[in-house]
Amino acid sequence: MKNNKEFRTWLDKMNLTHPLLIAGPCSAETEQQVLDTAHQLKATDTTVFRAGIWKPRTRPGMFEGVGAIGLKWMKRAKEETGLMMATEVANTAHVDLALEHGIDVLWIGARTTVSPFNVQEIAEALRGTDKIVLIKNPVNPDLSLWLGAVERIYKADIKNIGVIHRGFSAYQKTKYRNNPEWQLAIELQNQFPDLPLICDPSHIGGKRDLIFDISQTALDLNYDGLIIETHPDPDNAWSDASQQVTPKRLAQITKELKVRKEIGEGEDYLQKLQKLRTKIDTLDEQLLHMLSERMKISTEIGKVKKSQNVAILQTGRWNEILGKMILEGEQLGLSEEFVLRIFKAVHQESINKQAKILDN
Repeated sequence: MKNNKEFRTWLDKMNLTHPLLIAGPCSAETEQQVLDTAHQLKATDTTVFRAGIWKPRTRPGMFEGVGAIGLKWMKRAKEETGLMMATEVANTAHVDLALEHGIDVLWIGARTTVSPFNVQEIAEALRGTDKIVLIKNPVNPDLSLWLGAVERIYKADIKNIGVIHRGFSAYQKTKYRNNPEWQLAIELQNQFPDLPLICDPSHIGGKRDLIFDISQTALDLNYDGLIIETHPDPDNAWSDASQQVTPKRLAQITKELKVRKEIGEGEDYLQKLQKLRTKIDTLDEQLLHMLSERMKISTEIGKVKKSQNVAILQTGRWNEILGKMILEGEQLGLSEEFVLRIFKAVHQESINKQAKILDN
């Protein structure tokens, strides 16, 4: 897949004066709920109304969506408000029904993105369409799988493509429902800067009080838009109640968000920025040299362990180091999540070095 400016054409055609905003309930519940929400969102910055018609749930017995009847409600909402309509599709039957009812934006969910077979079938069902197709990141932090889904859609002669960053599952619990893993979305954006990137703060946070901060971070990272779950009565929503906001709160959020300039101006700004970047470059070089020295010591430790036929992993020692580093990191203004990520990577590289010694 080449770096194609056609990716951004559909977004440019909208001629928006603000980041793209996709909003609406997690699930379409009743016709009245869909219409009421759409009309309330018409008074906000919302361009695209979203609602789940088919809901892939983790466990059976949970609410799995109203099905095709909800598409009729969305069609009426479009006629009454003029908003574009968006819903998730997970198979070819969903695609056919969505197109039949005039849905403008179709997104492929995280659970579907993980299956190349499903993505390929959806791509064939959409082949040559001028509809907008958005691909959510897969459940687990796998950039290749995410890019593979984009490539399959692109190769089906679909040009109006974008991606949705909704966070990634993780074994360890954090304050997020799904860890942002911002670096993966940034890497995708670096590879394809003309591929519109939309943040889903609702699924990343899992709590409505996290939506603003996550949205602001996304805009600070130059994302093109947001998809925010919005419900007129969130606490009584049939699905994902805790992460939905009211249309009124959505309007407050978008009003308070700051959209940064991509490039600063002025000689003074450029000089200050260059000076600070030079300091960072110097520190980055020092970090690499220090890590290299640390790995040399790890290699020596591997030799000592081999001489006594001692196992590589020393759980007690590792837990002691990790606890100590977390405490010291907090005193230095570093978050526990950041310290854990860094030292786990360092520890894994140390294990790899020692394993090579023991295997020889």
